[in-house]
Amino acid sequence: MPDGKPAGVRCAQLDDTNRCRIFGHPERPAVCGSLQPEPDMCGATAVHAMQFLTRLEIATAAH
Repeated sequence: MPDGKPAGVRCAQLDDTNRCRIFGHPERPAVCGSLQPEPDMCGATAVHAMQFLTRLEIATAAH
């Protein structure tokens, strides 16, 4: 995503199991590497994690 990933848009680098296709590669954006998962973020389910990330994107979206 050459111009960055807009809030609410699924990352083009995620595979069908929500794993990053470019994890560990130099082309992976620095912002992705700086996001460190924590128990509050991940919760007990993938649904919880996605809800957390959605709220984070909304809170940090350019207005």
